[in-house]
Amino acid sequence: EVQLQASGGGLAQAGGSLRLSCGGSGFSFDTYTIGWFRQAPGKGREGVSCMSVSEGWTYYKDSVKGRFTISIDNAKNTAYLQMNSLKPEDTAVYTCAVAPDLLCTVVAGRPYDWGQGTLVTVSS
Repeated sequence: EVQLQASGGGLAQAGGSLRLSCGGSGFSFDTYTIGWFRQAPGKGREGVSCMSVSEGWTYYKDSVKGRFTISIDNAKNTAYLQMNSLKPEDTAVYTCAVAPDLLCTVVAGRPYDWGQGTLVTVSS
């Protein structure tokens, strides 16, 4: 059974930084793709950044390129999302998910294993 837990959210000022963590059990990053998703108030869930170790690719949503960095620590079975130069429009509940065939651009109807979200609030 896959279990995930996201943490690290909080309040930041515009231009500030936060680092989110996603740890868990029941899977390996060697075979599962990790994805960070977010849902802002009144909006749908969207993929922010994803990484596949086995296939060797990383994806970033255009609006976070150059500001966010996804990484994995295999020894801790934990993924991170370093968020720099935060903007008010980054305010959302951030959630991590894993799946063998996870895609950042496909959210609805996919059997991803989701962690609990963590709220990120960026003030202007």
